[in-house]
Amino acid sequence: MDTPETSWPETNRPETNKGESRPRVALIAGPTASGKSALAVRLAQAANGVVINADASQVYADLQVLSARPSAQEMTQAPHRLFGHIDGGEACTAARWAAEARLEIDSAHQEGRLPILVGGTGLYLRTLLDGIAPVPDIDPGIRAAVRALPVAEAHAALSREDPDAAARLAPADTTRVARALEVVRSTGKPLSYWQQHKSGGIADRIHLSPLILLPPRDWLIARCDLRFEQMVEGGAVKEVEALLARNLSPSLPVMRAIGVPEIVGWLRGDMDRETMLERGRIATRQYAKRQYTWFSRQPPDSWAREGRSIDDKIAAELIIKLRR
Repeated sequence: MDTPETSWPETNRPETNKGESRPRVALIAGPTASGKSALAVRLAQAANGVVINADASQVYADLQVLSARPSAQEMTQAPHRLFGHIDGGEACTAARWAAEARLEIDSAHQEGRLPILVGGTGLYLRTLLDGIAPVPDIDPGIRAAVRALPVAEAHAALSREDPDAAARLAPADTTRVARALEVVRSTGKPLSYWQQHKSGGIADRIHLSPLILLPPRDWLIARCDLRFEQMVEGGAVKEVEALLARNLSPSLPVMRAIGVPEIVGWLRGDMDRETMLERGRIATRQYAKRQYTWFSRQPPDSWAREGRSIDDKIAAELIIKLRR
């Protein structure tokens, strides 16, 4: 899965647009289990809106339960787009999602509706708003060689070949260290060069009304624990059994989604049910923590934050703000 902690570059960071002549887009973001989906539906009902998914797990048809995708009943309460539309045998990239989201946003505007982005994948949102770096295709041989390096060795190599990137990245950040190293080796230019030439972002042509939900951590953790147990009781095991029956590559995003490895381990007899549940709870909490940190620090300060847990009264207040 795309990691929520992917940094938003300091340059060209999207700010909330104030030009009322620009088409409006609402955004409800935050960690898992923070109440985004329910608030988005209420906003869509109040503002003739279309809910557009911005969560990397919820794009997959195979993860109805484990991604906490809106139920069929919830999706009848307002139009929903980009939910469960990709087969788990494919890997959805941020670039693909952003291209699809742009089409859905344009379609909503043409219909006179308010597009409402809702999700917790920071990389998706950053790519849509800020654009994507035109990095050429990486040489497969270089990629394989870099990915085979121990992370400490890869970081040491990056210190020699792209010292600025090495200084920014933690030595244990396996994915981003490997990405930076493979880019400089394959293209001859550091990743920062390509990031300066981003294109395709929509931040400068829309009026964005963003809201980040950052409820109390204790409340959020309790919700995460309860949610995973409810998923296991509500069909998550059958979802994982269906995935295993397809013999999909374990490297695919759908096979690495929160809860899938834990349930796979239980089904294969590697752990008992209580251990599976505890590991699933821990994985969910850790993911929510990473999202919480990212959304606390990365988006612009001008983006509204809501630190209370959402009830009906607070939801009504927030809908008024999002419609301004």
